[in-house]
Formats: sequence, structure tokens, C-alpha cells
Amino acid sequence: MKFGIFIYDGVEPIDLATFGVLSMARRIAPQIEICTIAPKAGLVRLANGLDVVAQFGIEDAPVCDIVIVTGGPGWEEQAHSAATLEYVRGVHAAQKIASVCTGAMILAASGVLDNQPATTKRAVVPPEISPLARMRGTYAQIDVHEAPIVDAGNVVTGGGVSLCIDTTLHIVAKMLGEDVAAETARIMEYQRARKANMDTRAFLAQ
Repeated sequence: MKFGIFIYDGVEPIDLATFGVLSMARRIAPQIEICTIAPKAGLVRLANGLDVVAQFGIEDAPVCDIVIVTGGPGWEEQAHSAATLEYVRGVHAAQKIASVCTGAMILAASGVLDNQPATTKRAVVPPEISPLARMRGTYAQIDVHEAPIVDAGNVVTGGGVSLCIDTTLHIVAKMLGEDVAAETARIMEYQRARKANMDTRAFLAQ
């Protein structure tokens, strides 16, 4: 089962925890494959200067069972990139797509969140405007929720920053079974935090 992680210049480094969760999950489910995809293969400069290398560009990206779109300050540029939006729409049409943090704003710009529920990052440093508020104000056709995770079936959106861990575990549970997700959380020593989050009212919206 192949998971794609979509990255780009300006991604917040903590959103790479999506890759980290899947890396740990491979110890439980070795059939997991992970790849990184960017607008162009090669060097990608994340927020605040961390450099990573994307294995594939959108031109030669492999077919994945799901692609997870990461977030960060660079989302605004990607939300105006015709090539990125076309790629997102193509993935959505053929396979599954998900987002963490402000990656959902890229999905919103592509139109794949129209007429369904979604969420994105809420907390910001003033006077910055909350992406959740921007989504609600810009995309009237999206049913915007403040839930940490929204599972609309064919699209999963996760809230801000550290919720990329919970969102990825939710995707693992959905695609490989709760046993795999629970054991992954255990070996990450994240089971208590996951349980506390899941016990929160309206943690998961569907």
C-alpha cells in the first residue's frame, strides 16, 4: 500500500510527522510504502530553512493509494498554482486524498472539498487570521467544522500542526485497521495522547 506525502517550499517541518507516523507503522505493517512528492522533484526548502529532498515531482509521481497534502506558510502559493491544483484534482478523482493543517486550504482551492465537511488549522499568532476562518469566509460551498479531524469518506482533513499525528493514525486505522493504528501509537508512546484526543467531544466529524 503506497502513501504519498505532498510537500512544497514553505511546509511547516512538524507536518513531516505524517511521514514519521507511517515510518513507525511500517514496523507493524511492512506492506506500507511511503514516497515524497513535490511540485518538482529534488530540493524542497521547508519553513525556517530545513531542506529535504522530494523523490518525485507531480509530473512523474507514482500512483498512490492515498496522498496526504501537508501544510505550512507556503500553502498560499500552492493554492494559486494551476499545476498543483490540477494534480490534487487528479488524485482525488482516481484515489484517496487527505490533508493536514493548512494543506486543506490547497484542497479547498482545488474544489475537491466543495459540498462536504472539512477542517483546517485554527490557532494562529495574532494578528494573523485563522485559516479556519479564512476557509469559512472564502469557500461558502464547504461545510467548515472546528473538529480536529473530518472524515468525509473520500477526503480526510486534519486540523493544525500536531494533529497531523492523529490524522495520520486515523488514516492508518481506516486503510489498514485499528489494530495497526493502535500498535503504531503504542510503539510511538503516543497511546495516552491519542486516547485523550479521541475522548474529546466531536474529535472526529463525519
